[in-house]
Amino acid sequence: RELFCHDYARSTSGASGVDVPVASLRRVGQQAQTDGIGSAPRYLTYNQHNPSEGNVLVCSDVDGGCYELVTFSLSNASGSVTDGKRGSCMGPGVFLGRNRFAVLDRHQRQIIVKNLNNETTKRVQPPVPNVDGLLEGGASGRILLRAEDRAILFEVQSRRVLGEITAPKIKNVVWSPDGSKVAILCKYGVVIADRQLEQLCSISDNVRIKSGCWDVTPQGGTSSNLFVYTTLHHVKYCLPSGDTGTIRTLDQPLYAMRVVKDQLFCLDREARARVIEIDTTEARFKLALANKRYGQVMHMVQHSRLCGRAIVAYLQSKGFPEVALHFVREPRTKFRLALACGNIEAAMESAFTLEQQASAEGKEGTNVWGELGSEALRQGNHQVVEMSYQRTKDFDRLSFLYLLTGDTEKLRKMLKISNMRQDIMGRYHNALLLGDVSERVAVLEESGNFPLAYVNAVMHGLTDDAERIKITIETNGGSVEELMAKTQIGGKTGGCLLQPPTPIIRENNWPTIDVPKTTLEDLSKADVAANGEEYYDAAPTAAEAAAAPAAAPAGGDWDDGGFGDDDMGGDTGNNLGVDEDDMDFGDEGDWGDDLDDFGDLGEPEVKEAPVDEMAGLKDMGDDAYGSFTMPTAGRPAAGCWVANSSCAADHLAAGGASSAMQLLNRQIAASDFSVLKDPMLGCYLGAMLSVPGVPGSGSMSIPLLRNDSAGHPGAESLPRTALKMRHLVLGIKMGYKYFQGGKFNDSKSTFSEVLKKIPLVVTDSKAEAAEMKEMLEICREYITAIRIKGEMSQAAADPVRSTELSAYFTHCNLQPMHLLLALRSAMGSAFKHKNFITAAGFARRLLELPDMNSERNADLRVKATKVLQKSEQMARNMHTLNYDESKSFSIDCKDFVPVYSGDNSEKCSYCGSVYTGEDMKGKVCLTCNFSAVGTKTIGLVTGS
Repeated sequence: RELFCHDYARSTSGASGVDVPVASLRRVGQQAQTDGIGSAPRYLTYNQHNPSEGNVLVCSDVDGGCYELVTFSLSNASGSVTDGKRGSCMGPGVFLGRNRFAVLDRHQRQIIVKNLNNETTKRVQPPVPNVDGLLEGGASGRILLRAEDRAILFEVQSRRVLGEITAPKIKNVVWSPDGSKVAILCKYGVVIADRQLEQLCSISDNVRIKSGCWDVTPQGGTSSNLFVYTTLHHVKYCLPSGDTGTIRTLDQPLYAMRVVKDQLFCLDREARARVIEIDTTEARFKLALANKRYGQVMHMVQHSRLCGRAIVAYLQSKGFPEVALHFVREPRTKFRLALACGNIEAAMESAFTLEQQASAEGKEGTNVWGELGSEALRQGNHQVVEMSYQRTKDFDRLSFLYLLTGDTEKLRKMLKISNMRQDIMGRYHNALLLGDVSERVAVLEESGNFPLAYVNAVMHGLTDDAERIKITIETNGGSVEELMAKTQIGGKTGGCLLQPPTPIIRENNWPTIDVPKTTLEDLSKADVAANGEEYYDAAPTAAEAAAAPAAAPAGGDWDDGGFGDDDMGGDTGNNLGVDEDDMDFGDEGDWGDDLDDFGDLGEPEVKEAPVDEMAGLKDMGDDAYGSFTMPTAGRPAAGCWVANSSCAADHLAAGGASSAMQLLNRQIAASDFSVLKDPMLGCYLGAMLSVPGVPGSGSMSIPLLRNDSAGHPGAESLPRTALKMRHLVLGIKMGYKYFQGGKFNDSKSTFSEVLKKIPLVVTDSKAEAAEMKEMLEICREYITAIRIKGEMSQAAADPVRSTELSAYFTHCNLQPMHLLLALRSAMGSAFKHKNFITAAGFARRLLELPDMNSERNADLRVKATKVLQKSEQMARNMHTLNYDESKSFSIDCKDFVPVYSGDNSEKCSYCGSVYTGEDMKGKVCLTCNFSAVGTKTIGLVTGS
């Protein structure tokens, strides 16, 4: 077995290059006496990371798998071959860098990293079991692991899995020249993915895939975007968009190596280098369409031979009927395409042709005019609509068109035509649209509808006609008295005058923007230099083809930082004491980019400009052609509100109930939104103003903005919310008032309403935000106090529990005047049940309040003093209480027991209510009634 290097630069006898022998591959096996690569080389890998010399790994499956490393000079391939280094392996080996390669240990299935001296520098355990082969990773330090029906992108240095993709029966991988894409060749298909192994497309074939390669043509935009593969009898192509096709047939199987322009460099089964001509026009055409290179598209339309129903169907499926319009000559197909792209002129031209053909054949061809009329009506081209209706003799629609366009003269002509055609209904409709009462009475009279004609004449004041019709009715034995008795004139329930509106503006067509023809519509603009690209139509010369493979790989001599082997020690003993493998950091090793770990941060800090959907049309031609730029579409107010704010109230104002509920769930763990229904509806209804329009039109919705004091903010607009801080303050005051008056149920309802409104209030400053959070704590404390008060009423018969609850009641953070009432109640309860120590504590706290010095509390001060004296004399508690006033504690809002510091407890994510243990974790809070307990969140968001 001989290893050859094919030199395209040396041509002899008209052949494209010559084979230069490099080295002999000696046989190996159980019966062989010398050690070598073996009798059946299966895999050959070239080191693209080393630009200074040639390194080739030749692997074989003989005796379980072995490899041989062949090193030679690129300038003198046959005269500088280093004796091959050999070893055992499983499957193919791959190069990791300039001076390292990796093989798979066939016994332990480990990745063994070796240097060019065949010395083992590292052993790495694969991240998954059942790895049966190593493939190229597309970059230094990366490899692809083949494991059953998937491929795993693995970084050896940091031992990270960078990506994973499913691909059954993988044979080989081919990386694009720029390393941005990879084609995974399977037994019966090709999978194309990006450099992170995210799938771009997947195709399947009925026959086995033999080989494949990427196009490396520098011009035309096909480099690293066009993948050509071969099967048993065909050469086919595949694009990252998923489009495929057949390029040509083959007499015998070929193995593709490289594609340059319209030449395929390949090997046959005898390992002879061959160059065959291929036509990739169809692939380049589809690629140009996918990349929106419309100048190149129209250049190919004008100069290439693209035709057939398949290409027309493809253009229609991809939404480019205006391009397909240039290929078609058959009138009916051209008519369909013209309608699809809205080209009224081309469609009308085809319609005339079809009508002439139908007239020559004695057939009716009016159906095309109906379709043309519908498309013209959609575009507001009333002239073409009128002509279409006239061709189809659709008089009813024609009359209605004249009514809409205000052409009363032609509408009167339609009335005359209906009279000539003796069309009673047509006459009546046209008279109704014209408001011609006399004609309507005449039509009803002629058709024998005398009662209707009489009523119509009387109601419109046609006295002479009414008398004449009355005589006719009475002559026929009828009576008009009963007829008019059934007819109410005037009043709310009576009839009213029915007249068509008077047209104010009469125009033939709707006003439109004058748009010049684009490159896709006008072949005269298809200039080669329109997109600054050089297109090709001919195959390259042999010298050009030879220069392309000789180009250095991406990165050139920078792959190893510019250091040669001597710089790093090399064979001199490595005096630096640093292993060569330790100097290879892969892509970034374990350091990585910490910013990648943040994941999805939602909206970027720098707001992107509005997406211009027509941006691709800007490159259609040179500015000299007057290329048209679509006006930038404005964003609706609701879209701006959602993009500019993270407050649920703003999302609700925009109508985004789903996103608002997601925000509330993430921020305060809200889970029961039925409680928030009313304030949420208020936010939505209060952000828009409905203004009546002109008579006959709908109302106009005008958004109300809160940041338009200095002018319209444009895309930075924010909605004006219905709920303000003053509504919360008013609610708090009403709650205080009810609490002071002993109306605890009303007070609890008021504080609960404030709790519901707080998440939907947007503050204007940090001071307001702090005040609102203080209101949240006030509501929580008062609701808890009222709930304890209700529990006290139920436990009145139990002296221990009632005393405990009254004690807890005094530890709610209440206003001083309300705390005075709570202490008075607790002091009385404790003294009544002979818990004198506890009563003394309440009495001291009561006397320390500032309000006790006022004259209105003089009696209470005397009473508290007496209770304190009596309690100090008795100095005992009749009952043992679960209460220690010397320790600070919170109150369990479910069982109403103390929760001391260090106890296992959970808190409500919104209001902060405390619950003992984990029984309430994940359940709805009993204080606010809509947020979950025990969920860690960011908390209440108060500003935009």
